[in-house]
Amino acid sequence: MFVLRRYGVAAALTLIMTSPSFAASADELVRAALAAEARLDTARALALFLAAESARPDDASILQNIARQYSDLSVDLSSTEQKKATIERALAYSRRAVALDPKNAENLLSLAVCHGKLAVYSDTRRKVAYSRLVREDAERALALQPDYAWAHHLLGRWHYEVADLGATARVFVKVFYGGLPAASTAEAVRCLKRAVALEPQQLQHHLELGFAFAADGQPAQARAAFTAGLALPSREKHDEPAKARARAALEKLGR
Repeated sequence: MFVLRRYGVAAALTLIMTSPSFAASADELVRAALAAEARLDTARALALFLAAESARPDDASILQNIARQYSDLSVDLSSTEQKKATIERALAYSRRAVALDPKNAENLLSLAVCHGKLAVYSDTRRKVAYSRLVREDAERALALQPDYAWAHHLLGRWHYEVADLGATARVFVKVFYGGLPAASTAEAVRCLKRAVALEPQQLQHHLELGFAFAADGQPAQARAAFTAGLALPSREKHDEPAKARARAALEKLGR
């Protein structure tokens, strides 16, 4: 059982920092945390990154890594309240990282991810506000790092999801909440093709390109993108859930 799940963050951190082996430097803690993350042990990685933060509280990289662990941990929680609270913690750490290092594209994209996840658990007004921020954060990240594959990925996903809103929903959002920036499925395809070109071995880029093609009315290309992504080995925490979504979509398209 994960230490974090059994004892909570504070207790897990205390166990690590008071153990006989805790003479580790912040760098050693970060290396151990990254190793835990690679093993998909999010709880252990989070506890180690929190310990590293205690040793080096103004390190933007450590703060951004903590944000990522909190964000990833949210998928393992059962209640909506727990998920939302955990993502809000992730957002707070992302904001601190950006404040310390505003020119870092990864920090900005971390904001976008947190805003996107919070939108899922928010009312309509907040969904619209968060959706605007997702695009803004992703575009700011790309302005700093034009070849950042994950920024292209997130912006592509934003485009096909927003473009997929029905006419009634668009009118409602515009009248009551000021509307959303223009979005298109063609732009979604362009962004996600770019992500695939930059990181061809990252299966999630291929799978999201499949969804973009499907939204753009290109079923044959969608099937090809889904098939390419599903053929790649799962290595990261969100790979298997992404594959499950793609398999379901592929079934709807028909093989």
